[in-house]
Amino acid sequence: MIIVTGATGQLGRQIVERLLTRVPAQQVGVSVRDPQKAQAFADQGVRVRQGSFTDADSLAHAFEGASQVLIVSVDKMGEEAVQQHRAAIDGAAAAGARRILYTSHMGASTSSHFQPCRDHAATEEELRASGVPFTSLRNGFYAASAVQFVGHGAQSGQVVLPADGPVSWTAHADLADAAAAVLADEGRFDGPTPPLTAAQALTFDDIAAIATDVTGRTITRNTAPDDQFREQLVGRGVPAGAADQLLGIFAASRAGEFATVDPTLAALLGREPIALSTVLREQLSTNDER
Repeated sequence: MIIVTGATGQLGRQIVERLLTRVPAQQVGVSVRDPQKAQAFADQGVRVRQGSFTDADSLAHAFEGASQVLIVSVDKMGEEAVQQHRAAIDGAAAAGARRILYTSHMGASTSSHFQPCRDHAATEEELRASGVPFTSLRNGFYAASAVQFVGHGAQSGQVVLPADGPVSWTAHADLADAAAAVLADEGRFDGPTPPLTAAQALTFDDIAAIATDVTGRTITRNTAPDDQFREQLVGRGVPAGAADQLLGIFAASRAGEFATVDPTLAALLGREPIALSTVLREQLSTNDER
């Protein structure tokens, strides 16, 4: 049985939906914190069990009978994130899984300027140490994050952000399709995959131009000093630690950590990945309708 964790989250839910187009529902199980939120999957014949990365006993039950376990990375940072991933890896190994898969990041590195990428690198080390064959899905940076950064600017006409570098913004839907393809073809990748990215790496100058074209409103990109941007975030109630982590995205992009473009995702999909312009058009038009 293929077990997917975090199946009620934005990425995990889409992975399960895509996986159900490839394998029978009876071969799929999900591990979720709140089984009621996964009722739609249960109605389709998917095995739904409660599982938490902070409760080893729950994972033993949720992962029972697993042939593969896909660990969707948590929304924590630092040692807390790595500790929870370690617990999930240990649970999958104890359940006898033949392969463990993990949603990592294209920028995973112990020297990254962005804390989550350092966490992904540490988790990949845990996977290597587990002794179980693994696949680390080196996902491109979520396009949804670019939309969040640009969202307010689409209304005000100004995107005010720190200096940045090119980023391979990649749609959740494409990454979900890729994960499902890899799960359905066990062993297709061993260890870290090549970067699973969209076809272009774009700066926020590029994105402002795309947003202008998509909305028909002039949207300009202005650069804010890092310190000023941090102060504005904290002034709006963002915790200082979270503000520092957001700044890490820009420092990492300036260092070229997210600039790689690779054809592997397109090969997995059998088509070109969704362009950021498409994601922006869908999201900004949705926002306009609200």
